[in-house]
Amino acid sequence: MVDFSCSSDFNLLQGSFTMISIKGLYKQFGQLEVLKGINLEVKKGQVIVVIGPSGSGKTTMLRCLNVLETPTKGVISIEGQSLDFSKSVSKKSVASFRRLTGMVFQNYNLFPHKTALENVMEGPVIVKGEDKTAVRKKAQALLEKVGIGDKIDYYPAQLSGGQQQRVGIARALAMEPEVMLFDEPTSALDPELVGEVLKVMKDLALEGMTMIVVTHEMRFAREAADEVIFMDGGVVVERNKPEEIFTHPKEERTRKFLNMIQ
Repeated sequence: MVDFSCSSDFNLLQGSFTMISIKGLYKQFGQLEVLKGINLEVKKGQVIVVIGPSGSGKTTMLRCLNVLETPTKGVISIEGQSLDFSKSVSKKSVASFRRLTGMVFQNYNLFPHKTALENVMEGPVIVKGEDKTAVRKKAQALLEKVGIGDKIDYYPAQLSGGQQQRVGIARALAMEPEVMLFDEPTSALDPELVGEVLKVMKDLALEGMTMIVVTHEMRFAREAADEVIFMDGGVVVERNKPEEIFTHPKEERTRKFLNMIQ
């Protein structure tokens, strides 16, 4: 029998490499303190689902990870690159850091005057300066991957909400991020369209993509998450395996929330 106890490769396969580290993350909007000292580590390849009531700070935490919101203080590290928000952070370092993450929003945020293919090509060509011919091939492959390879020449207005969200996922993947962040990706969809987006997300999880997903889709949390985080009042109240969170929550606040939604 092979002894893997000292094998770094084996440890990586087990997800021991910390992909994301958040230390002492605070965010205030005026006098309102939305995040109150978040500390969190996510291993490479983990799928973390974040649940909690409206106003708990879930989306703000995601937006801080992508630096769409500038934290009041705290240190965020992704794959060894760190930003310390207790100090001045340059625009150049923020731009470099942001490329490590792909963000999928609630409301698609596609360019209405560009086709699905052009939307996916935009980032690699404009932001990264990649060759258009190579990017076109990659974009076509990504649209095939998310199940809409036959819609590459369609404009957003010609696509269903689920199709638009899948274009959004392909667009984020085109930047070749280390981490995918999803902010309530199905909340704007009609119920019959939710499944097609969740399937794409499950496929990404199976491929080993590191993901943090803010969602109200508890079935997805049960089936796809490695761990579920419950947030309330700007703090992480509880973190555990899905089966433990949903069947044996340790904290009273978690129990009350789950009783309301299940």
